[in-house]
Amino acid sequence: MRILACIKQVWEPESLFSLQGAELRPRPPLRRKISSYDELALEEALRLKDRLPQVRVTALSVGPASVVDALRRALGMGADQAVHILAPEQPPRPATLAAWIAAWASEQKFDLILTGVMSEDAMQGAVGPMLAARLRVPSVTSVVSLNIEGGAMTAEREMEGGRRQRLAVQLPALITIQSGPNQPRYPTLSNLLRAKKTTPLTLEATGLAAPIEREKVLAIAPPEKLRTGLVLEGDAAQKAQRLLAILRERALL
Repeated sequence: MRILACIKQVWEPESLFSLQGAELRPRPPLRRKISSYDELALEEALRLKDRLPQVRVTALSVGPASVVDALRRALGMGADQAVHILAPEQPPRPATLAAWIAAWASEQKFDLILTGVMSEDAMQGAVGPMLAARLRVPSVTSVVSLNIEGGAMTAEREMEGGRRQRLAVQLPALITIQSGPNQPRYPTLSNLLRAKKTTPLTLEATGLAAPIEREKVLAIAPPEKLRTGLVLEGDAAQKAQRLLAILRERALL
């Protein structure tokens, strides 16, 4: 059984950014990591590998040269192979990402493709379903539990209001993983040593089929301030007296 885990490298949430038109520019110190939901998808693939014989897990990521670090971490966690679609620093739109991945994956005949429910930075959740549509395979989103037994797969997905939906899914299929009880494992020393000696299969994005760009980011802006806060001044006693007066003025006490 062949499983493809799609992962995205993102900036650490603590990294600082500046707005420049339609782009977010990170400022030092710069730190990158695997997007949290994608790391959960990779963990789910590795758990299936632990339980089922003859499972091979391929980790794939799209991005600049720095993406190799994320792929080596995936190898350190237990992935068998790494594939890097080399693309510009500025991330393309979801339709283009899905087209690039599908152009390579369509020839590989994967039994199962796992992605995060959404990326940790853009939070769009569009690449997974678009990829499934291009590969013409069924997809299930927001899955929190996955099981394969006797060649049959069942997926439990999270719905509105805290409800759960259980589905029987025919392989090949694509699943997007939501946060659940599983926690991503740490890379092992032996796998990390192997990863350092492993060169990911690298493909040039420019050599893969991509659709016409039908959308463009015009600008990025922080949310508009609807009201201003009040900073209390003085020592602790003065602040307490001022806060008490405010609460009484607004009939909150």
